[in-house]
Amino acid sequence: MSQEKPTTQKKSGFPWAIVVILTSFVVSELIFSFVFGARSHFADDLKKEPLSGDYFGIVYKGGFIVPLLMTMFLTVLTFSVERFLTIRKAQGNGSLEAFLQTVKTKLHNNDINGAIAECNRQKGSVANVVVEGLNKYQEMEKRTEFTLEQKVQSIQQEIEETTSLELPSLEQNLPILATIASVATLVALLGTVLGMIRAFAALATSGNPDPGALSAGISEALVNTAIGIGTSALSIIMYNIFTGMIDKLTYGIDEIGYSIAQTYAATRK
Repeated sequence: MSQEKPTTQKKSGFPWAIVVILTSFVVSELIFSFVFGARSHFADDLKKEPLSGDYFGIVYKGGFIVPLLMTMFLTVLTFSVERFLTIRKAQGNGSLEAFLQTVKTKLHNNDINGAIAECNRQKGSVANVVVEGLNKYQEMEKRTEFTLEQKVQSIQQEIEETTSLELPSLEQNLPILATIASVATLVALLGTVLGMIRAFAALATSGNPDPGALSAGISEALVNTAIGIGTSALSIIMYNIFTGMIDKLTYGIDEIGYSIAQTYAATRK
């Protein structure tokens, strides 16, 4: 009796990451120019002085580095939502722990068809790996020319190959989060340095320092620091959450793969 094979997740060849980053940049520039830079947030037409307590105007005074940091922030948010949905889908329809226990029980009872049916109900990356191992398990029943050791090795190899196809799709875009975690802080530091240069330049003017230029420099320094640190912190947190979720899936795959191979070896001696 043929069994339905769960659909394996595939890595898309389209450069969605570049599209997301470019879109985030365009959105950031529009928000920076037309929302934060709206005339209503400033006391003068030249937008030198934000209104008292107007944070939109203060953020706008952060300078051209702010849209870059906003791009990183929006990119982190987008990929965080995308990775959460992808990894959640990879976990399957029900509890992963309950699924693994059910499959182990059916293996112990030599109910291979029942275990495959359970994989078809569960779906997800772990189920994809398990069903391939179980299909190989059934195939080895018919391969009388193989020794027991060769059959067990063939089952383990099938599970390892399927795992190597599943994991890359789960780890996609995580390197971008890890990169932003470091780069956002450096870009914020650049904005901070530029802001302090502007502030010290205002202090160095002859006669009375220009209070507008001085406040603009301080605003630029502090706004970039705040946005950069916040973006970096969010990126680190989400990266660690997703790697933890993937590690849990990997552990489940290793555990059930070992059980399949050992069950076959124990019942065929």
